[in-house]
Amino acid sequence: MATSNPKLSIISIFFIILSFLTLQAESVVKEGCVEETSSCNDKAKALTLKIIAIVSILVTSMIGVSAPLFTRSIPALHPDRSLFVIVKAFAAGIILATGFMHVLPDSFDMLSSSCLPENPWHKFPFTGFLAMLSAIVTLMVDSLATSVYSKKSNVGVNPESITHGAEPDREMASNVGGHFHGHGHHYEDKLAGGAKQLLRYRVVAMVLELGIIVHSVVIGLSLGASSNTCTIKGLVAALCFHQMFEGMGLGGCILQAEYKPLKKAVMAFFFSVTTPFGIALGIALSKMYKENSPSALITVGLLNASSAGLLIYMALVDLLAADFMGPKLQGSIKLQVKSFMAVLLGAGGMSVMAKWA
Repeated sequence: MATSNPKLSIISIFFIILSFLTLQAESVVKEGCVEETSSCNDKAKALTLKIIAIVSILVTSMIGVSAPLFTRSIPALHPDRSLFVIVKAFAAGIILATGFMHVLPDSFDMLSSSCLPENPWHKFPFTGFLAMLSAIVTLMVDSLATSVYSKKSNVGVNPESITHGAEPDREMASNVGGHFHGHGHHYEDKLAGGAKQLLRYRVVAMVLELGIIVHSVVIGLSLGASSNTCTIKGLVAALCFHQMFEGMGLGGCILQAEYKPLKKAVMAFFFSVTTPFGIALGIALSKMYKENSPSALITVGLLNASSAGLLIYMALVDLLAADFMGPKLQGSIKLQVKSFMAVLLGAGGMSVMAKWA
């Protein structure tokens, strides 16, 4: 756990900067914005729907994130099998569509709202800028975290130790031939490659978990603060679908990271409870939190933009590109085609959900 401190510190600084931007922005925005009245606004009925949402989203989240963690007993769903790769590609498509089709458009709508003053919110594309900045920060965190983990785990490539360790093999090879020497180096390279891959899986799992938690709390907060029953009904169904398959993607990463059972359980727990926690927080703050108030629009809009950049980066770079450019998929055109279809199916299904959520 100590090795994750540098990474968490950098991301914490990033969100602290966002909070300062928000505070500065609030000082120049309007005092408030009139909420639209609608026949769908019913606080009592909305509260019932929110409670149903908390339970249903909690259950589907737990099923989604836990399913991959229990697949070791099912040979067909083992991480080394093709079916696991296809399911992971499907889940990555879900995460990618979440960033592009749900979180990013919401941020654009909020930061271009008529409730915000013309200057500066309508003069500069804050959503695109924050999403871009978030992707760059995620890349930086990804790279630095990998370096820190490598040094502390002594996994990094060390030519001197490799050369020093190879001396006994070289001496023995001069007596019995070059076969044993070559085999020893191949075994060392395989071990080093496996350790580095495990390291990458662990960094990816941690960063992806953090990004998902941030946007899950924001989504839950918006749902919990809303009194529009028409919106909530569609949103609950969409979030159950979203949380289950997004959880499968995260669960697959946690499984590949080969954490200890306790850490797996903690990561699965935090993923499962973040959206219900956000809904509960939204219910508690429903009297204070107004969806169309400038402060709410700015805060949630900026967080959504940063979450979108992180999710898009993680889906494209750490999940899809890592697998599609890896040896397993590069060695099988047939598996590549199946995985591409899975990505399109996941992204397409989540895109259709954007109609209701």
